[in-house]
Amino acid sequence: MGRTRENKQAIITELKEALSDTQLTVVIDYQGLSVAEITDLRNRLRTSGAQCKVTKNTLMHLAVEEDENWKPMTQFLSGSSAFLLVKDDIGSAVRAYQEFQKNTKKTEFRGGVMQGQALNEQQVKAIADLPSKEELIAQIAGAINSLATKLAVGINEVPSSVARGINEVPGSLGRALAAIAAKEEGSAS
Repeated sequence: MGRTRENKQAIITELKEALSDTQLTVVIDYQGLSVAEITDLRNRLRTSGAQCKVTKNTLMHLAVEEDENWKPMTQFLSGSSAFLLVKDDIGSAVRAYQEFQKNTKKTEFRGGVMQGQALNEQQVKAIADLPSKEELIAQIAGAINSLATKLAVGINEVPSSVARGINEVPGSLGRALAAIAAKEEGSAS
């Protein structure tokens, strides 16, 4: 017995909801994977907040055909498709898939879609290699902290420099008076 029209509509609605929270979708050919291997992939992706959906291409096509952000995915819909829906940590999710692919050698990368753009494997890898949001925040915090430290050292140096200058005044005055006295003795002789 096949799926009912209502059942298919529920799946399409579920796919649309999942895609609404997704930043990047990767389409892979999962032919030849066992249930245990698909479960392994799902477990690896779960730690990065991504999920692996296996659904019919026609249902995914219906879910993305009206959404300009995901419409480019239609070019990758052929054969046995699995969809990696990445929400937040793109780098971790792509690295988890790459590790899985390296271990099993059974999946084939078809393409990715992000912000309405179709991406090839190199582009997805380049996006994955970018620093994560947490790493960028840490870098900015470090730069701000460094700036504050340099500013504090600079502000602290002003009174010290003034104090050294004030300390030098009597010595400089004494040398200047000695030089004037020596000059006057030299001109008096």
